Amino acid sequence: MTDYKILMSEAQKARQKSYSPYSHFRVGAALLTKSGKIYTGCNIENAAYTPTVCAERTAIFKAVSDGERDFEALAVIGGAEGETADFCAPCGVCRQVIAEFCNKDFKIILGNEDKFKAYTLDGLLPFAFTDKDL
Repeated sequence: MTDYKILMSEAQKARQKSYSPYSHFRVGAALLTKSGKIYTGCNIENAAYTPTVCAERTAIFKAVSDGERDFEALAVIGGAEGETADFCAPCGVCRQVIAEFCNKDFKIILGNEDKFKAYTLDGLLPFAFTDKDL
């Protein structure tokens, strides 16, 4: 799939399901597998804060729990409630989780449904800790 607009649209749909009563910052993610399936996720907050999970990890964990391990691209869209940010990048924890399952050329699409740009994992996490570091 080279039309990342579909992936951004799926991320936007997932964003609407966000449970973010504390930050009011809603994030959606859409993960494309190499088999063509799309897994979506939203951020899910918790009053204790540390049990909160990001949209990107939700999508990845859903895919992995279904047996998927080969991923092509991940779209992320987010912003304050009622707004969409021009750019919403994965946090460091999410970048590290992405590095667990994807190579350095994996595409991460950031922006909104109308304007977005593809980045590589290596560009967003140049010194990832991987199994080669163990």
